[in-house]
Amino acid sequence: MNNNYCIIMAGGIGSRFWPMSTPQKPKQFLDVLGIGKSLLQMTFERLTNVAPAENIFVVTNESYVGLVQEQLPNMNLSRILTEPKRKNTAPCIAYAASKIYALNSEAVLVVAPSDHLILKEEKFTNIINIAVIQAKNEDRLVTLGIKPTRPDTGYGYIEFEEKGDIIGGEVKEVKHFTEKPDKEVAELFIKAGNYYWNSGIFIWKASTILHALKKFNSPLYELFSPENGFYNAPNEQEKVNECFENCEDISIDFAVMEHAKNVDVVLANFDWSDLGTWGSLYTHLEKDYNGNAVIGEHVHMINSTNCIVNLPSNKLALIEGLNDHIVIESDNMLMILNKADEQNIKKYMVSLEENSPEFFTK
Repeated sequence: MNNNYCIIMAGGIGSRFWPMSTPQKPKQFLDVLGIGKSLLQMTFERLTNVAPAENIFVVTNESYVGLVQEQLPNMNLSRILTEPKRKNTAPCIAYAASKIYALNSEAVLVVAPSDHLILKEEKFTNIINIAVIQAKNEDRLVTLGIKPTRPDTGYGYIEFEEKGDIIGGEVKEVKHFTEKPDKEVAELFIKAGNYYWNSGIFIWKASTILHALKKFNSPLYELFSPENGFYNAPNEQEKVNECFENCEDISIDFAVMEHAKNVDVVLANFDWSDLGTWGSLYTHLEKDYNGNAVIGEHVHMINSTNCIVNLPSNKLALIEGLNDHIVIESDNMLMILNKADEQNIKKYMVSLEENSPEFFTK
């Protein structure tokens, strides 16, 4: 039996990718690269190099089941796990880990968000295989750390021990997790050299993460515990819905990772982005000689530099005199925004929904 399993977390709403990403169809279901595949489809395909397709589960909001089925038509409905409401990553992982443990108590889990961009798939697979060996043989909670290329304040950081190499220097013991730092602190991290970006990708045995949940967040463990006996039974969804109604809204970092001592990081050095913003996507797109990244068949850029543009293929557009801007059109919604202001998108959307609610209730 192949004991490798994957859990794809696909329940987020991706509000900072508006107007393409909406609550009805968030960014994990979008073809943001213009290549004919959504981020979810790319994630699924990438993980088939890690585990058999039948061992891959998607956890998503119940309103997105149809989208998952549409984009992954060969996935059995029993492997699409639904959350009645968003309660962050710890309940999601507790649910999926318990269900898979009930199927196979020897399961090793790779937990991955559905909206990350990883283009060097062979490197990714090799790194995951190292992490799987470490998690399986040592009962460790393992995460992937990405070598930082800049003092980015949008990512969490992992501090690791510089001594005590475990596997050829690629696996390190974690000393500390730091949430998104300010710029001065991020610059210090880069200079120190033993801080990597926290990718939010985790590898562990189902039994190891369940033991950690029991130790560090017993109320959450008790709600979702495989000992409750409802997994893979006719009343599973009803019971799971009750669990989500009563559980805490908490990330796996706060629930477990920041407390546990048996945590390792596999050091990775490949192109990666959590695609939290349009700006983060810009760094991965092909650009013209003026630094413009353009998706759209009939977009003409004149005297414009360093812009990211995504327009429908049936739209003809002339863009003149824009520098460092984001231009996105989707479903009769248009955004033209200075790159420097994109962290304000959520704030702007509050005003937009108040003044033009008809565009947000489809």
